[in-house]
Amino acid sequence: MAGMLKITLTKSPIGATPKQKKVVEALGLRKMHQSVELADSPQTRGSIAKVSHLLTVEEI
Repeated sequence: MAGMLKITLTKSPIGATPKQKKVVEALGLRKMHQSVELADSPQTRGSIAKVSHLLTVEEI
């Protein structure tokens, strides 16, 4: 798990719960189709799991 993940916001969090919106923002995603690169860690994987229906994840 020492690699990097490219996380892209592919669906709008408008209809999501307030908790899910905070998770998306905590990942560093603010706009649609914006991508961020984060370290592959259990904390990052947990956040991705909570909002996986809004994201696209690629291993780099």
